[in-house]
Amino acid sequence: MLELVTQEAKQPFRKRVEELQAVTIRFAGDSGDGMQLAGTQFSISSAIFGNDISTLPDYPAEIRAPAGSLGGVSGFQINFSANPVHTPGDRVNALIAMNPAALKTNLPDVEPGGLVVVNSDAFTKSDLAKAGYTDNPLEDEALNARYRLVKVPLSRMNAEALAGSGLTAKIVDRCKNFFALGLVYWLYDRPLEPTLRWIEEKFAKKPEIADANIRSLKAGYSFGETTDAFAVSYRVAKAKIAPGRYRTITGNEATALGLVTAAKKSGRTLFYGTYPITPASEILHQLSRYKNFGVLTFQAEDEIAGITSAIGAAFGGAMGVTGTSGPGMALKTEAIGLAVMTELPLIIINVQRGGPSTGLPTKTEQADLLQAVVGRNGECPVPVLAAQSPTDCFWTAIEAWQIATRFMTPVIVLSDGYIANGAEPWRIPTEAEIPAIEVPTPQAVPNEQFYPYARNADLARPWALPGTPGLEHRIGGLEKQNITGAVCYEAQNHDKMVRLRAQKVANVAKVIPPVEVSGPPSGDLLVIGWGGTYGAITAACQEVRARGRQVSNLHLRHLNPFPANLGEVLARFKRILVPELNLGQLLLLLRGHFQVNAIGFSKVQGKPFLMSEIEAEILRLLDGE
Repeated sequence: MLELVTQEAKQPFRKRVEELQAVTIRFAGDSGDGMQLAGTQFSISSAIFGNDISTLPDYPAEIRAPAGSLGGVSGFQINFSANPVHTPGDRVNALIAMNPAALKTNLPDVEPGGLVVVNSDAFTKSDLAKAGYTDNPLEDEALNARYRLVKVPLSRMNAEALAGSGLTAKIVDRCKNFFALGLVYWLYDRPLEPTLRWIEEKFAKKPEIADANIRSLKAGYSFGETTDAFAVSYRVAKAKIAPGRYRTITGNEATALGLVTAAKKSGRTLFYGTYPITPASEILHQLSRYKNFGVLTFQAEDEIAGITSAIGAAFGGAMGVTGTSGPGMALKTEAIGLAVMTELPLIIINVQRGGPSTGLPTKTEQADLLQAVVGRNGECPVPVLAAQSPTDCFWTAIEAWQIATRFMTPVIVLSDGYIANGAEPWRIPTEAEIPAIEVPTPQAVPNEQFYPYARNADLARPWALPGTPGLEHRIGGLEKQNITGAVCYEAQNHDKMVRLRAQKVANVAKVIPPVEVSGPPSGDLLVIGWGGTYGAITAACQEVRARGRQVSNLHLRHLNPFPANLGEVLARFKRILVPELNLGQLLLLLRGHFQVNAIGFSKVQGKPFLMSEIEAEILRLLDGE
């Protein structure tokens, strides 16, 4: 390999530029190698360039896994395209592997003939042993025959690029992710400017670090221009997207912005009471930055304190919100029942992860649906919504608050690790596109008795704020007497109140939109999903229809109650396929509610569905297997 200083003096090789419609890249390395940062910056640059994108960050479960170990590998996958994309991609077209462990854990996902760029400096005897290699895989003829392997002494070249910087060897080595990023920027014709601006802003108070990262980025780009290791570079044209202002956004970021927007639209103070838990913690981090919008964030000592503080805020007239993941939902269960009994508006966000118990804290799953719908003591109905994509988290948060305030009920919002951490372009809506949220505040009527459990046409009780003259009342976890709100143990009253609360939640179906089917309105097969399966199902059904086969699909945001027309839609199809990242929870609910011929398709591997997996199952059913 030529020295970097020699390469910079050479004229660039004549290289062929190949036009591609879409590319899936995965950056992989140790959790300290900055792969999440490199992937995020590549995503931002691609979005600014004009591509449609979808990303899948993959974090190790251990905070400080041993360096070089298989369990410590961190990855970031991005699919960028000249056409609309719905998933982060199935097969990886290009893998950037920073060490042997990253190569070993990610190589099976690379397509045959795919590009594999490795940091050859990291393939030392000790690092090979940590990854379980007895021989150096870079010398394996079979690997070289199956993939386009490019060995780059990345660590050494990065160190040469930063020679004379005055930084320690440890800090210099931390910059190698930017060297790799610069190389990939050249390889796929990405602009450097967005990342250069980010570096300057991020390290404004540490100019020596900023300068080092900039030098590494540009050195990687120059290496791509001058080396003969790559005979071809690639170009992916801009996608045709609706006009407007765009930014990349993750699901957790969109959730936070949706909550702030809903609070402002309803004229309420947003209070977020929570306890940190992966993968929901970023919502707290985001909301803590919005103090200028009057947002109040409270990091409680435990999950129970988090939700009960939000209930207290709701009682006081604020927009009470709490967030967690599956284990935290288990701890919040009793308090959710309190919010149901007191009939206060509250939002509970569950960013699902692999379980049970601590399970797979950094991996995705959809196994908390039954917990959300029926996982409480007593008859305790709660509306349940599920976001389908990172950008949809914004609108789901707003709709959840609309339902909570209109029907005076807690609302559960389901996200998952894939949606929460994944990113995609988001067209920033105008204020006129965001619906107003009218939240009436009752006042005392002269010469009339106030009843805290009197109900309107929706069966919602009034949101009477403490301290309002003439509206004195008390609420709590004991059963209430109808209308008056007094504590009541009478059998018939309890039966009546249970049915009233159930009917109130059922009434939500009257105000949510009917489901719409993509593809033929009736036929042999309907694919139905919820949450993060949206992209894979949509892409798979589009691919099958492009082949001339008939398949339809719909996606559910409202999981309790179901949309009013869902039963009628399901009845039009002979069979229903339900792909889920669990062992059949929506399947169980659909069979129980509608007695339909539903077939489950389950995956519980901590990973989202591949489009090809669902496509293959659709074709299997259509072919009568």
